[in-house]
Amino acid sequence: MPDRDDVAYFGAGPAPLPTSVLQKGAEAFVNFENTGLSLAEISHRSATANKILADTKAALTSLLSIPDNYEILFMHGGGSAEFSAVVHNLVAVWVEKRRRKAVADLGADKDEAVIIEKVKREVRESLRLDYLVTGSWSLKASQEAANLLEPLGTGFTNVAVDSRESNDGKFGTIPPERMWNLTSRRSQGGKGSAFVYYCDNETVDGVEFPHLPDCLDQSSQDEDDEILVVADMSSNFLSRRVDVSKYAVIFGGAQKNIGITDVTLVIVRKDLLSSYPSPSFLHAVGVWSPPTILNWSIIAKNNSLYNTMPIFSIWIAGEVMRGLLHTHGEKGLAGQEALANQKAKIIYDVLNRHTEVYQVVPNTSVRSRMNICFRVRGGDATQEKTFLEYAEAQLLQGLKGHRSVGGIRASNYNAVPLKNVEKLAAYIEDFASKSQEPSS
Repeated sequence: MPDRDDVAYFGAGPAPLPTSVLQKGAEAFVNFENTGLSLAEISHRSATANKILADTKAALTSLLSIPDNYEILFMHGGGSAEFSAVVHNLVAVWVEKRRRKAVADLGADKDEAVIIEKVKREVRESLRLDYLVTGSWSLKASQEAANLLEPLGTGFTNVAVDSRESNDGKFGTIPPERMWNLTSRRSQGGKGSAFVYYCDNETVDGVEFPHLPDCLDQSSQDEDDEILVVADMSSNFLSRRVDVSKYAVIFGGAQKNIGITDVTLVIVRKDLLSSYPSPSFLHAVGVWSPPTILNWSIIAKNNSLYNTMPIFSIWIAGEVMRGLLHTHGEKGLAGQEALANQKAKIIYDVLNRHTEVYQVVPNTSVRSRMNICFRVRGGDATQEKTFLEYAEAQLLQGLKGHRSVGGIRASNYNAVPLKNVEKLAAYIEDFASKSQEPSS
């Protein structure tokens, strides 16, 4: 039976966790800090649970230098639930802006039915949600938005870019920004969008934005003209520095770089949480109100404890974050970013040395540091099966590509040790050398 140190695991999620966190977690799962209770048993409303939430928020705030005007939420449902939450909450914010403007234009004493009719007309004519579709997850997010808005009709979801259109029908690149068709801002004579969504790192397709797109890196003093940027960072969360102040919302499932499943982190600007109209007004203009369990404002008012949260999972996330702070000290996420880049370079370098054997799927300019996707001999099924079987024999596990695209995928998350990356690189080198040897 192999020891934990013998196995090099590169699964895409759930992902590896630091062994030290697992060891502490094993103790906490049985008897947390000599209380005689498991962290899976304590009340989510206890002082202990509240301290765990506060400590985890503090660690995340330190790592990302989160400004005071942002709220940290712990939620259920993973990134997929946030596909819906983003639409529900930010469409509500958009409607409230229009309601306030209608009141200002028409007068506070105007009959509400007139205000409702004005906003209802604006919903039909002007509501737009912009999506950058660069992989499987952003595609799912855009489809969820279209489904949720279908009762209103079509055309509300604007796919500003679909990278398949410039890449032979496959994901693997990000077209230049000049080719994007974002909804024009009001200052540009357009209607403006409720938000712009993108997935910072596409886990399935191995595509990562090198940085926040330049066209989204803009600010406006006019709330009707600002770009509310929403980023799904589920699979590269805490792997590099991020200027949180440039985003309206950042979210991510915990099960890749933060912890274990059943916790989703949402970082949202506080002013947005107080910008919801009443449910009855939303319904009157034809928009659904956010379901309570996805309503960021309600979750924030209840300190993420509206319903029973998995305190053990939140504690694990906090331990991972405190471990990053301890490991990198004053460097913070700059230290983790350098390490992630180093590990990714090791794997890409060996793949690039043997292009006759391996073909990296994404374009060089957008290759993910977290999910390294490649084919063997152009996707030869026998060769790829052999590659995976030999890797498993050497305890290199979790390398099979996503079922929707196939191939090989090495996920280089934060908890993957450098020595495991070096072991994988040596295997990739060895397999290439042997596959080129003449058969006897």
